[in-house]
Amino acid sequence: MSVLPLVFTSGWASGINAYAVVLLFGVFGATGLTDEVPESLQRTDVLVVAGVLFLCEAVADKIPYVDSAWDSVHTVIRPIAGAVVGALLAGQNGSLPELAAGAVGGSTALLSHFVKAGTRMAVNTSPEPFSNVALSLAEDLGVAAIVTFAIFNPVAAATIAAVLLALGLAILFVLAQQIRRFLRRRSQRREERHLMDAAAGRRARTQPPPDESDHF
Repeated sequence: MSVLPLVFTSGWASGINAYAVVLLFGVFGATGLTDEVPESLQRTDVLVVAGVLFLCEAVADKIPYVDSAWDSVHTVIRPIAGAVVGALLAGQNGSLPELAAGAVGGSTALLSHFVKAGTRMAVNTSPEPFSNVALSLAEDLGVAAIVTFAIFNPVAAATIAAVLLALGLAILFVLAQQIRRFLRRRSQRREERHLMDAAAGRRARTQPPPDESDHF
């Protein structure tokens, strides 16, 4: 069977949480649940590093604005992780050239990363933090469920991932207007604050000194 559906699913999941993907595949391979996972992902040091980074992301991903800063840093990391995992899966299976698998995994991870990052920017326009926590938990559970499902039924899992990616891109297109309005309002508030501070400074400089004759 072609490994392409599994590569696509891993790419989509890597764009959301690359460390969870590496950790899950490594655990599945180490426990013998599947023979599709290369030994390089099953190494103890890889699992430990992936686990620590997954915990760091689990915390950062639930804090407003910190999650967007984390996403900015991972704009490069997640697509690279998706490409590497895809290439490794293809090398283990042998049914797909590693370069092609890397391109599929990396490009899919980049698209899903844009969906995640853009959605978080829109959510951060809300003053309350609970939506960030709920969305982060949904992403973590969704990645775990679909990656696990992909081990047993890669074609169905890839279909679900493709539908979620398409829906995410459509939602991101709608949210883009909200994000632009939020950035424009924040820029206007910053400019208004600067103008108010400048006006207050001018008033302080032009205000006459108190008349000391009143004291006599």
